[in-house]
Amino acid sequence: MSSQTPARRTGRSVDTAKIGGGLKLLGVLVGLMWLVEVIDTAMNGSLNQYGIISREPRGLVGILTAPFLHLGFGHLISNTLPLVTLGLLIAINGAARLFQVTAIVAVIGGFGTWLISPPNMITIGASGVVFGYAAYLIVRGLFNRRIGQVLIGIVVIMVWGSALLTSLLPQDGISWQGHLCGGIAGVLAAWVLADDKQARAK
Repeated sequence: MSSQTPARRTGRSVDTAKIGGGLKLLGVLVGLMWLVEVIDTAMNGSLNQYGIISREPRGLVGILTAPFLHLGFGHLISNTLPLVTLGLLIAINGAARLFQVTAIVAVIGGFGTWLISPPNMITIGASGVVFGYAAYLIVRGLFNRRIGQVLIGIVVIMVWGSALLTSLLPQDGISWQGHLCGGIAGVLAAWVLADDKQARAK
């Protein structure tokens, strides 16, 4: 009788599949933003009323919809570039991790925006998610005690730091509340998803 060695999946193939899943999810998220903007433009911006309307119960639905709504293609492009760049750094850890970070940032950051923004102010755009991604990448290495992740966080600060700080200053037409709450939610995501907590959960 001839013996056969059971097939084993290599670590490389597992990592490739994980990265591929993360990239696909990122592509879906960005694709939805662009599709929604095309539809919104055709409808003369009528979808923007479904953003986060602060301190109004009806505005809570905007926590889920606001990241996909933008005030024109210029606004969308300005958010797409950092979203894709920062999202790629998270997506390489798989679709599950990208989904977890995005969900925490969108829900917690969106609720904070709803809570502290001026009454009846409508907030739209993915910039809160961008801030959440950046904050997550900056601090996750500190929670995980991984030098590689710390170095990535330093690079994020060097490339995006000044722009992030400037966007926290009050400016007409810009929701610094959304940026601040998104950043806080990103730090929370890094803490919740830290390696030691994930290990204890298994």
